[in-house]
Amino acid sequence: MHDQDRKVVGMIGLFDEPNALIAAAEKVRDAGYTKWDCHTPYPLHGLDDAMGLKPSPMPYITLTAGLIGGCLGMYMMYWMSAVDYPVRIGGKPYFSWPAFVPITFEAFVLFAGLATMGGMIKLTKLGRWASPLHDNDVMVEVTTTRLGVVLEAEDPKFTQEAAQALLDETGCQDIRVLYAPEDEASEDEASEDDDAATEHGEV
Repeated sequence: MHDQDRKVVGMIGLFDEPNALIAAAEKVRDAGYTKWDCHTPYPLHGLDDAMGLKPSPMPYITLTAGLIGGCLGMYMMYWMSAVDYPVRIGGKPYFSWPAFVPITFEAFVLFAGLATMGGMIKLTKLGRWASPLHDNDVMVEVTTTRLGVVLEAEDPKFTQEAAQALLDETGCQDIRVLYAPEDEASEDEASEDDDAATEHGEV
């Protein structure tokens, strides 16, 4: 299958210097793109600000889940000890909350830990089985020595011509079109053929 027949999933500009990538990220951010990303083989100071990324919501997710877990743990023990099966032990009140603090803390940690794990998987998109970007050979370069900025085809502003022009403005010397894997493109074509056949009553 020729490249012109394959589905375009984006365009990538490759850089050799960190400062060049940061400058390019600022241009893409100012251009109003919303579906794009930068890829580097190591953490790059200042890249978050250049991309205009907001602070991570993970601290709020973790704290909220922990508080919910702690409250549920305390309520569970209150219900069992003071409502469902009240037993007077050593003359203490049914709801002797100091004795419930360890379990409350453990419930806090359990819910916070599970929420952190789930939130990280969701926010970093680790739950995907595959990514068209990672099926391109170019990812070998941006996980070793080079740095890249990717404009995704799903972005409303994306066209190959506009993306090419924007990356040219950044001074990028190595711009490549990213294509979907051939098997994915074949599946899309087969699906379109089936839809067309159904419309014409051929199925």
